Amino acid sequence: MLEKFLEKTQFESYEDFMANFKVNIPENFNFGYDVVDAWAEKEPNKKALLWTNDKGEVIQFTFADIKRESDKTAALFAAQGIGRGDMVMLILKRHYQFWFSIVALHKLGATVIPATHLLTEKDIIYRCERAGIKMIVATGDEIVIKHIQNALPKCPSVKSLISTGPITPEGWINFNEAIEKAEPYVKPQLANTNDDISLMYFTSGTTGEPKMVAHDFTYPLGHIITGSFWHNVNEESLHLTLADTGWGKAVWGKLYGQWIAGANVFVYDFEKFEPVDVLHKIQEFGITSFCAPPTVFRFLIREDLSKFDISTLKYCTIAGEALNPKVFEEWYKLTGIKLMEGFGQTETTLTIATYPWIEPKPGSMGKKGPVYDIDLITSDGRPAEDGEQGEIIVRTHGRKTLGLFKEYLHDPQLTYEAYHDDIYHTGDVAWRDEDGYFWFVGRTDDVIKSSGYRIGPFEVESALMTHPAVVECAITGVPDDIRGQVVKATIVLANDYKDKASEELIKEIQNHVKRVTAPYKYPRIVEFVDELPKTISGKIRRVEIRNKEN
Repeated sequence: MLEKFLEKTQFESYEDFMANFKVNIPENFNFGYDVVDAWAEKEPNKKALLWTNDKGEVIQFTFADIKRESDKTAALFAAQGIGRGDMVMLILKRHYQFWFSIVALHKLGATVIPATHLLTEKDIIYRCERAGIKMIVATGDEIVIKHIQNALPKCPSVKSLISTGPITPEGWINFNEAIEKAEPYVKPQLANTNDDISLMYFTSGTTGEPKMVAHDFTYPLGHIITGSFWHNVNEESLHLTLADTGWGKAVWGKLYGQWIAGANVFVYDFEKFEPVDVLHKIQEFGITSFCAPPTVFRFLIREDLSKFDISTLKYCTIAGEALNPKVFEEWYKLTGIKLMEGFGQTETTLTIATYPWIEPKPGSMGKKGPVYDIDLITSDGRPAEDGEQGEIIVRTHGRKTLGLFKEYLHDPQLTYEAYHDDIYHTGDVAWRDEDGYFWFVGRTDDVIKSSGYRIGPFEVESALMTHPAVVECAITGVPDDIRGQVVKATIVLANDYKDKASEELIKEIQNHVKRVTAPYKYPRIVEFVDELPKTISGKIRRVEIRNKEN
């Protein structure tokens, strides 16, 4: 399948990759027809999705199965009036019906809005009002159904409701029964053009209301690099990305790039994350590659890995937040596997990564890839030199960049603020070393300016995380008459240290930071809290902590 879209599929080195990687984009590309159905025709028995849950159920779907079920699902959706350009929200956790539904909606030319089951009534109303959502397909969990039902009176755009069970309220359609009764699917004459919106995410809103990030139908092709050259999967792979389908990371790691590469996607559908369960799954099913945020690896290295045979695991990638070197080193010591970090946003595909041909530097995001022209610019707009901090930008040179978002829907002003004059501003700050590796500093709003120094929250948080008392922390800047700002650490203590919270512990933590990193970065203010404020996707809301100080 790769050769269908790439001029060259094998690369000898990073330099070869940068010089010769090129994606051929078909006219009116549709992931449902051009990838899923193409695999089903070429190799119908090829394994596509290995789904299991915390109740012990296991189902292996082939590409022929996914084609058949997505066609039935598309017929059901079409019967509800869903077609090209219609907005459909999916709240499906890790249920296999998500894969049927997203492929079906692509086939119809509709716009998919994946959403988390953690949305409240207010969140659902906001999304319906902003996007004009026409149909909601949801897990039939009591709390999810309740929030949707309560929101409906203020969601007049919603015409159809579909539940995958166990609860299917009056007025809702039972997904599993209805797809079996659906009329035979008839493919639209023209499902989409490449410029149509295929996928839209509401960002988690660390600094304001969620934005509607719209991607066109070529977006899946941007994840060829994600699957084949970062996750390093192939037709023999069984790949697990630990992400709920409501987050962008799901299509990064559980769908597009993996299926284009012909990999078998492993899905573990669970209610509560338990590190030992993940290790059991790796052992039981022979998972070969694994991607998760650093938080997950922090939990895994606390387990006794000698109790598990995870020898099938050959490759591990990490993303979602910056990686503390301590986690890298401990995982490598325990498994012999180096964590390969990657960076991207809801607005992009993979932009910077540790690719197979380069040696990872613990804590670095890696090097830029061949699709995005990545640069760093300083606050006065000039290109940053090696070792100098700057905002990560993408230069587009007047051309469409594969994988880069189309727009913030219905918000031209916000779109212009982020993307104008052929430059997309990520809002993230990093520095580049002399070898071309990028090192994350923080969001532009989060960088602290103290006594002439620019201090990134992540570097101080990394130092703090090496102290055994610290489970979680957030670094922010507090206004100061003399220094402009001083560094403040808001810390969640480990259970063993909660009764030791004192000035003495604060002093110990401060001295620890001075030893681990440059002394000027140490937190002059330390506050212990029970929990940190977070967005619905689990990102720390430093803006909320800052606002309390201003």
